[in-house]
Amino acid sequence: MSLTIAPVNCEDKRDEQHHKSAWLQFMKSVATFRGDLTSLTAPPFLLAPRSIVEYSAYWAEHPRLLVSPAREECPKRRAVLVLQWFLSTLKHQHASKDENGKRKKLKPLNPFLGEIFLGKWLDDAGTTHLVTEQVSHHPPATAFRIWNDAHGVRLEGHVSPKAYFSSTINIERHGYSVLHIDKYNEDHWITMPKVHVEGIVTFQIAPELSGVSYIRSSSGYTTRVNYSSKGWIKGKSNSFTATIYPDNDESNPLFIVEGRWNDSYTIKDGKGKVMETVDLTSLRRTPLQVAPLESQHPLESRRAWKPVVDAINANDIFTTGHEKSRIENAQRALRKMEKDAGETWARRYFTQVEEDPIAEKLSVKSKSAPADGPNRMIWKFDDEKFKRIAENQQNGIKSPVRSRFDSGVGFLEIEAV
Repeated sequence: MSLTIAPVNCEDKRDEQHHKSAWLQFMKSVATFRGDLTSLTAPPFLLAPRSIVEYSAYWAEHPRLLVSPAREECPKRRAVLVLQWFLSTLKHQHASKDENGKRKKLKPLNPFLGEIFLGKWLDDAGTTHLVTEQVSHHPPATAFRIWNDAHGVRLEGHVSPKAYFSSTINIERHGYSVLHIDKYNEDHWITMPKVHVEGIVTFQIAPELSGVSYIRSSSGYTTRVNYSSKGWIKGKSNSFTATIYPDNDESNPLFIVEGRWNDSYTIKDGKGKVMETVDLTSLRRTPLQVAPLESQHPLESRRAWKPVVDAINANDIFTTGHEKSRIENAQRALRKMEKDAGETWARRYFTQVEEDPIAEKLSVKSKSAPADGPNRMIWKFDDEKFKRIAENQQNGIKSPVRSRFDSGVGFLEIEAV
């Protein structure tokens, strides 16, 4: 009997060893860094071939679940359906592997100021639209609006991540979202859990959720979600327990939902009787449709970052770093020009506001604390801006061509001509 030994690709082995060495060097710098880790430059081999602005698409990769509360007459059941939709957004957003079982790269690209991401989903729920914009760079903040006119549902929010090191990399996501349902004139205020990175020593890097997040409806129901990870002795990774209860009456839950946000969970009534078991692995995502690259605006993420993404996919570390630095250096030059001229970058789809009455009313935090937490930036979708841009596009009116137009993308090449 002969034994066939699979060939070993020496290049792959060398790359793996090089990446491990670079990762450990990066973690040494992270462990001694004081401040927000989002400002650190990650090694090119860690970079994912997509920008953070694309992450807002996770909110609606199951449009049928997003709009399902609009078809439920009972406000208590609507609270359950909103939670079920929310849980469906977590798996692929935080998974360490893609649908083919390949380990995903850890670090998405940091968006530049003014970067946008546009798309839509088409399925039996109708058309669901997405508009995302990077509205701030220091500190970073991404704002988004998702809506489905056929069902009268819209989701709007802003996320401002802050990363720090304490035993591992931790990410807090300031900001919130509000899901509005026209039929019932109902709002649901939503926050996100914290993220920490596991496996940094073994190089089996995987994100894990921790802490607490909330969903609170204007109909009088609060959902509290507690996240836990696998301990040394017992427990399973990606675990959660959620309770839905009347406002200010947490001791009398109406529903208890528990399981794993990447696998399955059970829905129980307040007495612990199982009502339903949900298998998240059986959900099939609706593909997001975006415009062809040549038709995209220069600010759109996939067009702007194409040279970087191509280099990442080709595993070309040198070109990845080079192309990424070109955009970042152009951004710095443009921000300096604006500062010298006393100008600020005009946001394309969103406007900063001082107050958000809905968030102030529904926030779980005390009235003495801002509804947006320590980060006071509140960004709202500007319908007038959106309508004006849409009308201009229909009439064939293009934005003025100037170096400032594409927010520094290609800015250095323009200056070199």
